[in-house]
Amino acid sequence: MSSTHWTIRLTLLLKCGVKNIEFWGAEPHYFRLNYLTRYEASNKLRKISKQLEESGIKVVMYTPETLAYPYSFSSPEESVRNRTVEFFDMACNDALELGCHRIFMNTGCGLRDVERNISWNYTVESYQRICDIAKRYGVELVLEQLQPYESNLVTSLKDVKNMLRDVQRENLKVCLDVVAMEVAGDTIHDFFSQLGNNIVHIHLSDENHEILGSGNYSINGYLDYLSNVEYNQYVSLEINDSIYWKDPHTSLKQSVDYLNDKYFCGGVAKK
Repeated sequence: MSSTHWTIRLTLLLKCGVKNIEFWGAEPHYFRLNYLTRYEASNKLRKISKQLEESGIKVVMYTPETLAYPYSFSSPEESVRNRTVEFFDMACNDALELGCHRIFMNTGCGLRDVERNISWNYTVESYQRICDIAKRYGVELVLEQLQPYESNLVTSLKDVKNMLRDVQRENLKVCLDVVAMEVAGDTIHDFFSQLGNNIVHIHLSDENHEILGSGNYSINGYLDYLSNVEYNQYVSLEINDSIYWKDPHTSLKQSVDYLNDKYFCGGVAKK
């Protein structure tokens, strides 16, 4: 992506009132495998970081793309799993270049013709290896649950708890995605009462990842709950339904405005 395009997008983010972002590691702005060496990748990321810093925008989560590319934590093929682990080694370096110490991940989907417990065990092994690598960098991995149409592995609070139990690594944390939570029939109280401080990030949106206030989710209820439990980590707006793809900034701005109008006043939650 050209410097001009970056400047335009950063300006639009600032107009939306956004100063903290999750950085998606994929085309068109940055994908690690486009660079043959770590040196080249670092140079590219330093240029991006400089533009972000000059715009007053901070990266709080790095999300390397692992769903739309040939990676898998659960593949029966050892070479595929090794490639995925190696990719996350690169991702740790990328995150630090962006000034970030958290990397986003989900399990993806095990092959549908492979027994779930086999895919699960391969995922656990991959996660353990990645967590051990990330620990050397001082990086946390943040696991998000998916919806059943996306995955046959981690799609509920129970699955999240079981994965944390099996991986047994202190730097494996949790992102609570409210859409996946609602689809699974879990509640925000369930998550916090059972996972507590392991929840370090939240994806917030209305139904189907739509604009806040456009659906039936209790957005104010979620935010009131987070205030009551003194949650002090980031809440990320995941407003990404395909109906917004032609004009993503307007939908984001409307959600920011919703928060400002309905819940926040000068950055302080209304009671």
